Amino acid sequence: MTSVFSVRSIDPRETYEWLLMKHYAKRIPSISWAFGLHDSDMILQGVCTFGTPVSSTLLKGVCGEKWASNVCELNRLVINEIGHRNLASFFVSRCVAMLPRPKIIVSYADSSKGHHGFVYQATNFLYTGLSILTYDPVVKGHEGKHHGTAGMGRGMTKDQMREKYGDDVYWKPRDRKHRYVLFHGSKPERKAMMADLRYEIKPYPKGQNTKYDASHKPQTQGVLL
Repeated sequence: MTSVFSVRSIDPRETYEWLLMKHYAKRIPSISWAFGLHDSDMILQGVCTFGTPVSSTLLKGVCGEKWASNVCELNRLVINEIGHRNLASFFVSRCVAMLPRPKIIVSYADSSKGHHGFVYQATNFLYTGLSILTYDPVVKGHEGKHHGTAGMGRGMTKDQMREKYGDDVYWKPRDRKHRYVLFHGSKPERKAMMADLRYEIKPYPKGQNTKYDASHKPQTQGVLL
């Protein structure tokens, strides 16, 4: 695989078209580190991003306050379908190796989209069950907009939402996701983080994955060396 593909740090802006047009979420997340998968012609064939988790409670919830500043989320992974077996797990492994240490990496597989997280299973993430049940505000007539969109509830409390939208706002259960955790560091660091893990380790979920439409072809060009 290494003779055909390479992984490099890239500018987060290089991921935007991939994330907005090809990934099913259609949103730009928090990006602290961005990596690109390049083929032998140095053409970008995939992107992977890591950033601060959306849930602030997750920072302390994984391994406690001691490790809160070390928690990050693998929040986007998008690869062109180019017929190479195990390419996604190869890409993720290389990206993780390039992150600063120590890190506690959390990632999710969206069960509502028919995803089980097989790429994380292949890269030795620990499975810690489904995310907790939470509720998101929804405004009648704007059901298609994410609650984090500016003007649609971002940074607002429930009381503020009710004051602004009145009876037009209601709370919808958020789809639960498969949660995976990986410890990145030296052997002593991994052992110390593992000892503080607050989630129960569970058997990997199995099933048939459902594919979504990822046919968009981003504008790519070779890396200039």
